[in-house]
Amino acid sequence: MDVIRVRSIRTYPARGEPGVEVDAVHVGAAGLEGDRPKKAAVSLVGHDSPATRANLVLDVPTADVERLEGSVLRVGEVLLAVEPTGNACAGLYAAVGQEGWVRVGDAVRRT
Repeated sequence: MDVIRVRSIRTYPARGEPGVEVDAVHVGAAGLEGDRPKKAAVSLVGHDSPATRANLVLDVPTADVERLEGSVLRVGEVLLAVEPTGNACAGLYAAVGQEGWVRVGDAVRRT
């Protein structure tokens, strides 16, 4: 598989409100700075899921993102342990194993 990159980053500060698109964000144990607490610290999806409220949109189709299930990923400075959402939502949820910064254009690599 070619290198996967972060296409966009979004936070959702208030339930039901539009997301805020940012170029870079600090990711802590609880998730993205400025994001409201949710079921998972981080959510990831592919570029073909336009109605999603995911935090990290990657530059591959969602089917390719979902193939990363069970992996530990390095995204920028951050380590993410990814797992299925467990519901009808597309993409993956992730727990934060190492805090740091994520920027648009960062590579997504399995560790």
